[in-house]
Amino acid sequence: MNRKVLPAVCGLLVLLCPLGADDWLSYGHDPQRTGWSPKETDINRENAGSISLIWKTHLDNQPRELNSLTEAVVSEWVVTDKGMKEIAVVGGASDNLFGLEASTGKLLWKKTFTAEGKPRDQPHWLCPASLNATPLLRKEDLNVSVYAISSDGKLHVLNILNGEDVKPPLQFVPPFSKNWSLNVADDVLYTTVSQGCNGARSGVYALDLTARDAKPKFFQAAKDGAGIWGRAGVAVSEAGMVFAGTGDGSYDPGKGEFPDTILQLSAKDLKLVDYFTPLNHNYLTRKDLDMGSMSATVFPLNGREVVAAGGKEGVVYLLDAKGIGGGDHKTPLYKSPVLVNEQADFAASGFWGSFATMEDDKKTRWLFAPALGPAASGVKFPLTNGDAPNGSIMAFRIEEKDGKPAVVPAWISRNMNLPEPPIVAGDLVLAISNGEFARQSKDNGGLYNSAERIAKHAGNTVLYAFDSRTGKQLFSSGETMTSWTHFSGISVSGGRVYVTTFDSTVYGFGEKQ
Repeated sequence: MNRKVLPAVCGLLVLLCPLGADDWLSYGHDPQRTGWSPKETDINRENAGSISLIWKTHLDNQPRELNSLTEAVVSEWVVTDKGMKEIAVVGGASDNLFGLEASTGKLLWKKTFTAEGKPRDQPHWLCPASLNATPLLRKEDLNVSVYAISSDGKLHVLNILNGEDVKPPLQFVPPFSKNWSLNVADDVLYTTVSQGCNGARSGVYALDLTARDAKPKFFQAAKDGAGIWGRAGVAVSEAGMVFAGTGDGSYDPGKGEFPDTILQLSAKDLKLVDYFTPLNHNYLTRKDLDMGSMSATVFPLNGREVVAAGGKEGVVYLLDAKGIGGGDHKTPLYKSPVLVNEQADFAASGFWGSFATMEDDKKTRWLFAPALGPAASGVKFPLTNGDAPNGSIMAFRIEEKDGKPAVVPAWISRNMNLPEPPIVAGDLVLAISNGEFARQSKDNGGLYNSAERIAKHAGNTVLYAFDSRTGKQLFSSGETMTSWTHFSGISVSGGRVYVTTFDSTVYGFGEKQ
């Protein structure tokens, strides 16, 4: 979008401006969790080399365990008494929410939630008792509201202009549970819960935003385990199906136990429609290679919707979004070989976080994945960009073979330590290496605590821009960001890329005007 033309246009046609805004309203950009903003072309392959730091803002937020700031969500063309503004909202682990002027990083407002009660157990990195879910922005005509879950499980709805409450808080999820990025589709709000924090059982929560005095709906993935901890939470198809991947546990579908499974649920009432469980699910649980580490994504392909899913095992599955189980709950459209993590390591290996996907100008469908660890020895990428022993972004083309889609390796990026989920701006792939020490267990079998993992962090956060066709590095932020990050994310809107780090700093990158 042309920044010089739009203000003049908006002066005449203010009501039409939001229709063309390239917002980033939730984690992964859209309900399908594609991670792709197709209209975002202000930064692209041609000018990516001129990206630079525009601003950085340190926020008054205290990390909890390994958690600090969420991914930024951004709305363009917010109507104020001083004209249109672009506002970014970031969640802070210590129950904070911040509104920033997107063009300058200036703090517009801060909201601190006062949690009711205390967690029953001492917090640790699996259960930080913090604000964990990436907030969501919801546009209704020219009004923009912020949705966020505080550490005590209450849903807060705020005015994006000033951070003031629009509605009274509502208990959405169990107090001090670990919940993940909010999603909204057809006026239904979703989140997921994992890790059993404060005794909360794993599953999917939904709330009808149009119903008066609506109560949250809940689908329980299992009595124990089966946590849904992919960074994006649920993905929602255009047809209104809800998809979520679960973690390890004892498998017994007849008793409602669905570990290491991709769930397909109905909207609003969260009834089980179908499910897909890999044939080796017992192996996945024994090795702690759960499917819960990665959120699904949904995309159109040759007239139908397809779900891409994966996990720590390092395998990608393609599933038919109409019925993901293939009739017997075990048959995917496609299963890849092990692409990463052939050593079957349960920490810092495999696919973690979420995918990104795009369709290029030749109508080719692409899938991008954050791969922790080196590529499997038998996997050949036609285009490589140097050795990548610590991790990389892997790019695949989705091609039809014998009437079914297949994942075909296309390129692998430079080494990244460690890669966070990628996003796509137009035709430019953006991703960060987080600099985190991601090992969980010591040589003696004990677990590292948060302080030990923080002290052993492996470097600083680095933002990269890659050519979507080749994986060639077009930009690196180098040493610009001095801190590392854990389970955060990046976003892009209005020609700016937003990155958050553990030291509670937000960075805005883009072309300097």
